[in-house]
Amino acid sequence: MRTGYRRRLKRDPFEYLEDLRRRTATGVIRLPWGGWCVSDPDLANELLRSPEFNTGTSGFFGDLLPTRTAQVAIGQAARNLLRTRVSEYRDALVGALADLPPASGWPAAGAELVYRGLANVLLHPRTSAGTRRLMDQALHGGVMFRSPHVWRRARAEILRGKLIAAVAEEVGWRRAGPAGQSRDVLDAVLGACPDVLADRTVAEVFLVLFRSIVAPVGSTLAWSVLLACLHHTSDSPWPWPPAWIVREAMRHRPMVWMVGRTVIRPAEFGGLPFEPGDVLSVSPFLVHHDQRRWADADVFRPERWAEPGERGPYVPFGAGPYSCVGASVALTLMTETLAALTRDARLTVTGADARPAMAEGAVPRPFTVLRTLT
Repeated sequence: MRTGYRRRLKRDPFEYLEDLRRRTATGVIRLPWGGWCVSDPDLANELLRSPEFNTGTSGFFGDLLPTRTAQVAIGQAARNLLRTRVSEYRDALVGALADLPPASGWPAAGAELVYRGLANVLLHPRTSAGTRRLMDQALHGGVMFRSPHVWRRARAEILRGKLIAAVAEEVGWRRAGPAGQSRDVLDAVLGACPDVLADRTVAEVFLVLFRSIVAPVGSTLAWSVLLACLHHTSDSPWPWPPAWIVREAMRHRPMVWMVGRTVIRPAEFGGLPFEPGDVLSVSPFLVHHDQRRWADADVFRPERWAEPGERGPYVPFGAGPYSCVGASVALTLMTETLAALTRDARLTVTGADARPAMAEGAVPRPFTVLRTLT
């Protein structure tokens, strides 16, 4: 990618995509760094749902799991475990919010709240103190999001290796003991993983889930707070229920940057020819900001979620066979956290910038939240 493209992408990734769409006559955009982006909503829906582009394993777990069946089983096991522990998460948020300072730095504080609420669900309290301590360090040690600085990435890789080794040791202990009811996400993973997987591989699968639960939920929570505060500046409480804010934040500023599919055989798509190995991606941001399908597409307007009539295509969790299996529980966690954060409190923000930063997803740039109890 040329330097000019890199600078524009860094300055505002979403505006850069919008500019590419404006300058492209078709619904499929050639990306300067390689691959293609499908911007037309109908073509995007076809790409995400068509069996032609949705066969085999998904890329979510990389090469860690041998089959799509195993991928789905593990995702469902983690989701089902989290569903049963929502009340525990809600209770844990009380202590986390009590420790939140009146002025907190976000989006890090959002990830911290989510993690504090889930810590005992991810690894139960009787897990070794050393392993739990490493997981605490991973939260802000560059393991959740890739740092732009080489030296920080190197330190994060060291921490990641230590965490995987510690969790692998825990896996060995649990496999050697009697099987029982799932006490945490690691137990859920163990119960759903193929027995042939090595302890370290199971630990890596757990780390994928750890990151995919805490990072997106924390980032979307941060977007929800930021956008709601920017668009309601009076002294009165927010006029929108938390669920509307979260849904609109995922529409207006979806964390997922691109949802990709690899072409497996020669095909024509959107009037263009493609060869095996070509990558076609959908940008949820472009789909959510299509002026033909969404009224006031460029406006953050949570009340749209209570209005009658059809809304445009909505794909913050993907769509089709590879859509996020934990979408419903993720939405619940985000809504519960935002409701707890705003209960009997007024939020304002300083240092706000609605342009996203790229960190394995479109995340908010740092800002400060002032939380005043009422």
